Amino acid sequence: MTDDKQKLAAKNMLDTYLKAHRLRRTPERYVVLDKVSEATRPFGVDEIMQAVAEEGFLLSRTTVYSTLALFVKCGIARMHRFGTSRSAKYERASIADGLIHLICSQCGKVKEVKDPALMASVNNRSYSAFHPAHSCLYVYGTCSTCSRKNRKTRKSEKTTHNTNKKK
Repeated sequence: MTDDKQKLAAKNMLDTYLKAHRLRRTPERYVVLDKVSEATRPFGVDEIMQAVAEEGFLLSRTTVYSTLALFVKCGIARMHRFGTSRSAKYERASIADGLIHLICSQCGKVKEVKDPALMASVNNRSYSAFHPAHSCLYVYGTCSTCSRKNRKTRKSEKTTHNTNKKK
């Protein structure tokens, strides 16, 4: 689906939800929707606030939080809490479905990958009295950057330890 079609689909979802729940169609909601629709990776409230500010809109943190919560309820976005981070990250629902999130336990960096075979296996499983709507998978480990830093630290500690032994 092209970006324009995704934006239109998200707008239609929001319109339908707002009408069904008798909620107002505020310009703030649609400004945030535009930024969420453009997102290609997980984002936080601060990123949305900065993006809308660059467009000339000043929104309160509360407005952005409540708008994103609304988007989660109506299926436009998914909320995640990666690792030990206390702050929520969000993704467009169309992107989040079927993703595997590789999360570094040291630095908290998140990388998304798709593994269609693994996700097909998960989605084709039968669960008694449960019907999955979407799925994503979190895998925790150490990213390549932190692995390199750890090797350098161990190497320098080993060198320092060996130098101290010789004295």
